[in-house]
Amino acid sequence: MTFGDNGIDITKNVRIIEWLKSELLSSLASLFELLVKGIKGQQDTIADILANIILVAYVLGRRLGVNYSNLDMRIYDKIKLGVLEEHKVESWFGDLSALKKHMDRNSKQ
Repeated sequence: MTFGDNGIDITKNVRIIEWLKSELLSSLASLFELLVKGIKGQQDTIADILANIILVAYVLGRRLGVNYSNLDMRIYDKIKLGVLEEHKVESWFGDLSALKKHMDRNSKQ
């Protein structure tokens, strides 16, 4: 089923969105299962699962009309707001400041 001159396949887009939603849930389930079993010595597996969750979120956002730059900007804004509002993860551990520094360093490269 094609729509307009752009050749946009609505059915294909709906299918990929459904697949991405399923992939996101599956990855979250894998993470929760790993947390129940214990994470000792599982840092590579955790990194792989988290990377997949982030990747799927970016692609899902794109399929829903949110471009990558906009998503990056929203994430960065949420980090800055969390630092300013002294979110618990920031005030207890400094995680948001560390993430902001990481993102600042990577944006300069």
